[in-house]
Amino acid sequence: MLHIEIETVWRFHKVDSPQSVVVMLSVLNEIRKTGKITSAANDARLSYRHVWNLIGHWTGFFGVPLVETRRGRGSSLTPFGEKLVWAGERMQARLGPLLENLAQELATEIKPFLQQRPSVIRVHASHGFAVSKLRELLDREPGIGVDLRYVSNQHALASLAQDACDLSGVHLPRGELRAQAIQACREWLDPRQHRVITFVTREMGLMVKRGNRLEIRSLEDIANKNARFVNRDHDSGTRLLFDQLLALHGIDEANINGAQQIEFTHAAVAAYVASGMADVSFGVEAAARQFGLDFIRLLTEDYVFVCRHSFLETESMRRVLDLMKGEEFHSAVAALPGYEATNTGVVHTVKAFLDQIDAMGQ
Repeated sequence: MLHIEIETVWRFHKVDSPQSVVVMLSVLNEIRKTGKITSAANDARLSYRHVWNLIGHWTGFFGVPLVETRRGRGSSLTPFGEKLVWAGERMQARLGPLLENLAQELATEIKPFLQQRPSVIRVHASHGFAVSKLRELLDREPGIGVDLRYVSNQHALASLAQDACDLSGVHLPRGELRAQAIQACREWLDPRQHRVITFVTREMGLMVKRGNRLEIRSLEDIANKNARFVNRDHDSGTRLLFDQLLALHGIDEANINGAQQIEFTHAAVAAYVASGMADVSFGVEAAARQFGLDFIRLLTEDYVFVCRHSFLETESMRRVLDLMKGEEFHSAVAALPGYEATNTGVVHTVKAFLDQIDAMGQ
């Protein structure tokens, strides 16, 4: 199966001048993380001299240094270099899923013109780290193609009902909010046609800078301490869950400083906090750890897939279930902070699953 990657390029231009420069933010980020230009050169598969010359070229273009080197203390980014790197981190976290969707659309359009035509599984799912891991493993499977589109919970189930996808990825919170989430899904679930596949659980909570300077421990602290918040977009399941949590705790969104400031992925809000543009956000633990943030757990979610009963009988889906149950996928999930693969790949009737999840929430 053809796999397409769309990459962004950071090209800076000067007004009324043909002069421009492409800044490799990955090189700067590696210097930020390791303090070594040699490490950045190795990571970019470039010579030390070439990377050193690039840094000098960038400095000359902007008129201010991006990197400073001290004898015996390695290299570090200047405040300007840090600003560029974190802008890149936010951009990648924000656009990553969108670019994946666009690449998948192109792959689907050109597939009929290619000689190799593998069996394609259409997946519409809420964005998640475990879903990305599953897709990585499926991409290596011969004879199976994956058409993965990131959409919201409700859109995923609507796609399945309209036969626009084969697998629908949905996340449901445990605890007091369980009933609301299930009720929102019921109108799309047909107990006669649909089956639910256990996938993973993930921890949801507050993300704050390491050290938690404001000592934020709860939703109430966000409002009471006037912490700068960055929210998820209105169509996301995580935004719906956060709004439900506010209502559960009797907190008016108007008292959340930055509730209307939005980003579109878990990683994007984490990068926003890590770059110092916000004090706190809400999302999965894996995103917090990815950006070196502290995490305050609030609840656990079950992430599941829903499909038609007839689709379970296909060869492609049997291979997907085998992969879900395999050691390689379980090891990959175990490496994701806050994620757990338990009974992954087990198929339930809609009633049996809802009864099970109901018992877990008690």
